[in-house]
Amino acid sequence: MSTTIDSSYNSLLAHIGEALEYGRKKAVSRINESIVETYWTIGKYIVDFEQAGNEKAEYGSETLKRLSKDLIIRYGNGFGLSNVYRMRQLYTAFPIFATVSQKLSWSHYVELLKIADPLERSFYLKECEQENWGVRELRRQMQSMLFQRLALSKNKNEVLRLSEQGQVIEKPEDIIKDPYIFEFTGLPQLPVYKEGDLEDALIDNISTFLLELGKGFAFIGRQQRINIGGRIFKVDLVFYHRILKCFVLIDLKRGEVQHEDIGQMNLYLNYYREEMNTEGDTEPIGIVLGAYEDKLMVKYATQNISNQLFVSRYQLYFPDREQLENEICRFLDNKRKTDN
Repeated sequence: MSTTIDSSYNSLLAHIGEALEYGRKKAVSRINESIVETYWTIGKYIVDFEQAGNEKAEYGSETLKRLSKDLIIRYGNGFGLSNVYRMRQLYTAFPIFATVSQKLSWSHYVELLKIADPLERSFYLKECEQENWGVRELRRQMQSMLFQRLALSKNKNEVLRLSEQGQVIEKPEDIIKDPYIFEFTGLPQLPVYKEGDLEDALIDNISTFLLELGKGFAFIGRQQRINIGGRIFKVDLVFYHRILKCFVLIDLKRGEVQHEDIGQMNLYLNYYREEMNTEGDTEPIGIVLGAYEDKLMVKYATQNISNQLFVSRYQLYFPDREQLENEICRFLDNKRKTDN
């Protein structure tokens, strides 16, 4: 009898705990919504003050300096010059309050308002909403220039769609990045590292690795054995993509991708299609990841391969913004010429 009572009591305790957790999260969410709305309203008042013919309140202006000091005196901390300036920015970036996401905190907006380009800012806002990124994840994706890396594989209309809807996964090409950024591994500090070191570092940082891979990835395992005619092969990393409903196989190469690496991945894909796929699974995807590649060799090595096989690069440091943006400009220019 006591066992039944204890079980019922534990169930009661668990239900109360869930209710408290839900209530606390809801309270925090409402507080965040209220703060963002209040700061947006403050920003509107500042802009209205400017438009009435008063001094333009740019960062460092006498108006903002005075406002900051007076607000701190009256209402305490939280109204430093930079914060008051961000409030003004929030209104100018989102002049219609309905476009301000209620899912994001003020800390999210502080990061988003650092982005000058409206298309890029809109993309990160959508991704934060859809993927529930915290501020830390948002900062990391901004530093890794996710928007620019995804934009390199798209035409002008698709870049616009990317900014309006976030990353949409509809086909295998949509999950590919070039390059992948693995700054979180800590390997740049090592004078020499092996492919195994890279694999270990990725698994040790699996949550950040999954964030870099993008939405829809679920980790299955590493060094997955394949037995073909008595010979044992091992796939470095295996994932399942819940949106595309397929296995994703990744092979890591410390240096340049060779043609035999592509042939080996093709072998793995054939095996997974025939032996591992079950009802409902679509064609598996293979990604050979190397530090660099010979594009001409890759072109010939992948020609006439019917499997969904991709070759891409990774780098162990954040990309250079100017270099990547120049690549995007060249890419879109070439696309325009091709389309015309």
